[in-house]
Formats: sequence, structure tokens, C-alpha cells
Amino acid sequence: MSTTHFPVAIVGGGLGGLTAARVLHVNGIESAIFDLEAGPEARTQGGMLDIHEENGQMALRAAGLHDGFLEIVHEGGQAMRLLGPDGAVHVSSEDDGDGDRPEVDRGDLRDLLLNSLPEGTVRWGRKVTGARQLGDGRHEVTFADDSAITTDLLIGADGAWSRVRPLLSDARPEYTGISFVETDLYEADTRHPGSAAIIGGGFFMALGHERGFLAHRETDGSLHVYTALKADEGWLDTVDFSDHAAAKAAVLAHFEGWDEGLRGLVADAETITPRRIHALPVGHRWGRVPGVTLLGDAAHLMSPFAGEGANLAMYDGAELALALAARLGDTEAALTAYEEALFTRSEASAAESAASLDTMFGKDGLERMIGFFTTGPTGR
Repeated sequence: MSTTHFPVAIVGGGLGGLTAARVLHVNGIESAIFDLEAGPEARTQGGMLDIHEENGQMALRAAGLHDGFLEIVHEGGQAMRLLGPDGAVHVSSEDDGDGDRPEVDRGDLRDLLLNSLPEGTVRWGRKVTGARQLGDGRHEVTFADDSAITTDLLIGADGAWSRVRPLLSDARPEYTGISFVETDLYEADTRHPGSAAIIGGGFFMALGHERGFLAHRETDGSLHVYTALKADEGWLDTVDFSDHAAAKAAVLAHFEGWDEGLRGLVADAETITPRRIHALPVGHRWGRVPGVTLLGDAAHLMSPFAGEGANLAMYDGAELALALAARLGDTEAALTAYEEALFTRSEASAAESAASLDTMFGKDGLERMIGFFTTGPTGR
């Protein structure tokens, strides 16, 4: 087994890991990212993200990339609609350009960060199989290709099922009770004009009876839809998702009596993919272990119903890098300061996400969300 040493090693090349590497680079600290994907174009990067002024945009400012971010904002993407099961529109707002949570395509944002790093920062095709302490804050990371590295600082930015997390915590993500079925409708304005008209120009929700549809209009003109159900953890295993017609029928059986236009978001889709929603315990934290820390979903996986996951991952990455840059030569002091702030902010956001799940998929979810958008806090 060949072993190379890296002073700072980041496992995971998602938005959080890339932000950490970029802010470190801006502050004169080089790092190496190890990502399991074969390359930057190995897969599509998912749907739209609303990037919040108070965290995601703050991270981009620290990275020196806020101007570039503004260039990739999806104009009109902050429009919002909330419908009931009968298709009636209860809340509708247009994007007036004054909101503090502009929408961007996740892939465009990933590329902005990736292209800002020195060539070779990301080592692709490096699937982590294990990590262990070597003493004095140093760690060894092993990979599926039988290679290994050692590092003075190991940063786990490797998501929900982090291979780095066990160095710090025994916690594992638990099923939240909500399952998603994701669908895509391509070239919506020409191929699916009815669905395009229902969703509008930005974010869309249709809720009722402890279930619903959440959707975005993408920058490429497609519609990306999450059909959400309260279901047993094993329900998705009862559906054959390789048979699209059968899978659509199984999902739509839970939406009998719903407006046909809403049902069409599944019935007319070109893709269909299952996904269970997991979360770490609210308030997840760990004791200080020399030479290793976590950020993003590895640290505080939460349900997506407060829209904070990507924003917090980027903010974590920026705050970690800034703490390290401010305390050169005292990594442990930097990690202590970073984690103290991390635990407080992530607990608040995780609690908000859990509460939003209960609100949206409760028996009176539609009514409560109408109240939220009409009399509660503005925006998403």
C-alpha cells in the first residue's frame, strides 16, 4: 500500500468540502480533497438551491466568489406557489428580485467552487474505506483502490453516511418517517406545458393529507419534483422502480382524488427515483478529538424542510477555514472554536427542520403552511 502525507485532507468534494478548500486557499493554506466520484462530470448534481444571505452567501463572500454567484442566479427562481390537493392556489408570490434567498442550480454552484481551486486539488475516484488515528492528531485514510494517505488534519465533509464520523461519534442517521420519490419532466414548456403552468417559475408545493409534491423549475427548463409521503421505512422496497409504469402507479395510489394536473407530475415524468429522508439526532455533537472534525451533513444531517443543508455545509466550510487561518500553528484551538459555534447553529437549524417536517406533513399541514406564508415569517 502506497502512502502519501497531506497536511490538510478533506474527504468529500461536495459544496461544503469545496468551500472549505477554497477559503483555505484564499488564506494561503493548501488542502487536498478526496472524492469518490470518478470525475467532475460523473453525475448530475441535483436540483435548485436557495442560497441564504446569512450563511450560504456569507460563505461565498469569504471565498471571494459572491460576484460569480450573482452571475449564476436563476432569475425568477424565488417565485413561490402553494396549492391544495384540489389544485386550488392558496399562496402565490412572484420573484421581484429583492429577496435574500436567490435560487441557483446546484451543479452551477459546484462548478463555481470547483473552478476556483488550484488544479489537482480534488483527487477523484478515491472512495474511502476507513480512517484511523495514528497518534498526536495524525490520521490515516484508506481507499478502495488500496492506496492510503496520512494527514495532520482530517476534515470529514463526506455526507450522511460519513466514513470519518465514527472517529468522533457513534451516531447514525435515522429514518424521519418521510420518503421521497423524485421525478423529472424535461423540456417542460413544450413537452409538459400543463405541468409547467402549474409549477410556475420557481418553487412549488402542494400539500394535504400528510403528503404532497415539492417542485422547482430548473434552469434548463425541466421540472424537478419530489413526491413526499409519510411511509414505513420499508415501503420503497415494495416498489419496483426499474418498472416505471408500475412505480408510478404505486406512488399515485397514495394520491387518489388529487387534482389530475398534480398527479401528472408523476404520471408524465421521464425519470423516477426513490429516496428515504434521514436525519442525525437534533443537537448531535462530540468531544474534541485531536486532528479531526466534521462539516455539513457529516456533522448535522437534517431533513430538507428548512432549506438549510447546503447553506450550512458551505458556512461550516468557510467558518472552519477562517478559524484555522486565524489560529495558524494552533489547530486544536481553531477546531475547538469552530465546533463550539457549529454545535449551536446546527442544533437550531436541525430543530427548525424537524419542526417544519411535522408542520408540512401533519394533519393540518396545508392550513399551517398557508398561515406561515401569509401571517408568519416572509420568504422560505
